[in-house]
Amino acid sequence: MTHRILAPAELPGQAEALLAGGFRLALAAGHDDGDRLRAVYLFTAPGPDRRVELHVPLDKAQPRVPSLAGLSFPAGRFEREMRDLFGIVPEDHPLPRRLVRHFHWPRGWYPMLADAGEPPEFGDVDGPYPFRAVEGDGVYEIPVGPVHAGMIEPGHFRFSVVGETILNLKARLWFVHKGLEKLFAGRRPADAVELAERISGDTAVGHTLAFCLAVEDALGVSAAEDAQRLRAILLELERIYNHVADLGGLCNDVGHGILNNHAQRVREQLLRLNEQVTGHRLLRGSIHPGGAAVRSLHQLDRLPEIGSDVEEIVALALGNSVVRDRFAGTAVLTREQAEDLGTLGCVARASGLTGDARVDYPHAAGFERTVHAQTDGDVLSRFLVRAAEIRASIAAIGRLTGELHSLDARGSVRAGAGSGVGIAEGWRGTIVHRVELDESGQLTRVKVVDPSFFNWPALPVALTDTIVPDFPLANKSFNLSYAGNDL
Repeated sequence: MTHRILAPAELPGQAEALLAGGFRLALAAGHDDGDRLRAVYLFTAPGPDRRVELHVPLDKAQPRVPSLAGLSFPAGRFEREMRDLFGIVPEDHPLPRRLVRHFHWPRGWYPMLADAGEPPEFGDVDGPYPFRAVEGDGVYEIPVGPVHAGMIEPGHFRFSVVGETILNLKARLWFVHKGLEKLFAGRRPADAVELAERISGDTAVGHTLAFCLAVEDALGVSAAEDAQRLRAILLELERIYNHVADLGGLCNDVGHGILNNHAQRVREQLLRLNEQVTGHRLLRGSIHPGGAAVRSLHQLDRLPEIGSDVEEIVALALGNSVVRDRFAGTAVLTREQAEDLGTLGCVARASGLTGDARVDYPHAAGFERTVHAQTDGDVLSRFLVRAAEIRASIAAIGRLTGELHSLDARGSVRAGAGSGVGIAEGWRGTIVHRVELDESGQLTRVKVVDPSFFNWPALPVALTDTIVPDFPLANKSFNLSYAGNDL
């Protein structure tokens, strides 16, 4: 890891050089160091694994940084997040409106500052959110949410349409901002694992692994090889049960409910298998800083049979002309769009990008990049990418279990100061955690980046010129996390 301390004026030039050299902005975060603020920018690049951090100390009375939004779309959103939570102002930002803090949050209160105190009384201070207005003959708006039926978390979608064709969609999130990153502060890493497991309930392994890798990087230690293998097995089990659920959900959204029923049957088998392996259906409790341990792996012998079940579901779906027609050409995200927006994971791979943290930033040996046969960026491609990743995950688990020597590789980490980064390929895409520890071994700052933060802006782009009835289908093909985004 390379660390550079810069004056604000030096930031754009350094960032531009890194982006031109094949790096991507993986994370940007504000920090309250007591007497001053600090902005941290993490750039990463694969082949080999390269990581560069740019640290910009800021005057606490007037914290300002030059905006990087013109160089990187994700940078612009990170900057808006820093302004909302820390009061760090991105100068010359092309869209300086609020991102995280809704308009009933009062001005001048920045919740991530150390002395922020309790939230003040909220009220209608700044008026309604300035949704983009689309005008013209026959144009009208359809508001959806933020309250939805069932268990889905809150998000507001504002459609501008002509007839059934979507001209513009704005997704408004952060209705359940939890202050989660601040909850990490003051905890020891071992005591923070339960919090990491609950960042996004369906991604317990992915977030816990990224957190533990960050702690280990900060302390200069590595987990034993068996711990690395166990972690990789758990990560792939998490990928499989979530992808299976998405395959069924996509079929259900085009009216093929019986295939969804079969997919949910398979998912239930996988959840029960998870419980036998770890003692928890969502795979919690097995990964910790320094190691990992599971109860049993002999149940994983059933995975090839489960894989055959999944292949049958996929074949039945693709063999149905109505299903294939609804999937093909719907909600297309082009490769150029996916690259410009910084999309990650299966959404990016369905558009032809190849990034995969298991290969680019490996935490366990032996993973190979999956080559996908169809990368047109539509719902069909996102369906097929998930199916292919299930096959690859089952094969990887078979290889990893054959290389294991022990199911208990707990390990430990010493107390100490430092900063570190953990990168893991969760089932939605690349997860990044950055931690800082003080001399007593307590966490002073944890920054979490779920792939949904990068992928949410891609959904409205893909839905342009799509019809309103295809919104549930397109939304499910992305299947983004509200909890992972609304930290």
